[in-house]
Amino acid sequence: MRGAAERLPAADRGALEFAAQRIREFHERQVEAGSVGSPGLKLLTRPVRRAGVYAPGGRAAYPSTVLMTVIPARVAKVDEVVLATPPRPDGSVPTAILAAAYIAGVDAVYRIGGAQAIAALAYGTASIPRVDVVAGPGNIYVTLAKKEVFGSVGVDGIAGPTELVVVADGAARPDFVAADLAAQLEHDPMAWGVLVTDSAHLADRVEEELESLLMGLERAAIIRQANCCVIVAGGMDQAIHVADDFAPEHLLIVAADADRLAAQVHNAGAVFVGAYATVPLGDYAAGPNHTLPTSGAARFSSPLGVHTFLKRMSVLSLNRDDLETLREASVRLAEMEGLSAHAHAIEVRLE
Repeated sequence: MRGAAERLPAADRGALEFAAQRIREFHERQVEAGSVGSPGLKLLTRPVRRAGVYAPGGRAAYPSTVLMTVIPARVAKVDEVVLATPPRPDGSVPTAILAAAYIAGVDAVYRIGGAQAIAALAYGTASIPRVDVVAGPGNIYVTLAKKEVFGSVGVDGIAGPTELVVVADGAARPDFVAADLAAQLEHDPMAWGVLVTDSAHLADRVEEELESLLMGLERAAIIRQANCCVIVAGGMDQAIHVADDFAPEHLLIVAADADRLAAQVHNAGAVFVGAYATVPLGDYAAGPNHTLPTSGAARFSSPLGVHTFLKRMSVLSLNRDDLETLREASVRLAEMEGLSAHAHAIEVRLE
């Protein structure tokens, strides 16, 4: 890994190190301290012992995903972090992936991809240790494998294809909006890009700009296969309501009152506010994590973060006075539930 980092062009390594520092600084603010309730009661936070992260290959190599998954685990003080990533046809791992692994602090890299990589991390093999948490995005096979192993191991989430909803008013620049839609749609033929606007004129202009943009993009064929639609709403409040119901992975708000609209959002993996808050900045170097809930999961789940690799543990240090204080209610509840041995375990200590 160190050799790969040293072989990487200086500009590429500098970009990885800059992004890593931004990601680290943002995630260090997420570190949780234990809490204390009544005397003798504590809630402690502990990291898992070993984490396995997955960096997809296939259509492209994603060193940014290595940074986004490994750094939060390191901030959480996980003892050991291993990386699984699919090799190229010649058996090698892309230099950028290995360099990112070195910069982020990976302990070991395993050349394995797909559902079998998730199974190996979850259950262990002769050469790959079993982990406590599996994190990182992948294709549908990786996603279904994570769903299958959940329960034997923790997972960060069940991620589907990337999504972007843009909420824009009539003053938004159509070329900006088209560029952001194309940037997310180029990931996957199953990706979603949605524009919700109160301006039919902007809707038409964005469609024109997107068509023009596609003529010069290498991944135009993928973008054309992806899911893209335009919704003309009755007003911007209705537009933000539509976006909130979608609960997208990425939500970009470009409007004169973007801050007011952003304050109404409850369901989104990440919210980008303003014409210059282009989503790729969040994908790479802004600092917040780019591993986000998809397929409506933003209604009940959160981005990958330090908490992904932490667990909470209650500690109850109780004396006889505490026992006497808690006895009456506890015994009564045990009797209500028909659990006489529970009641006896309390009463016997006061005989």
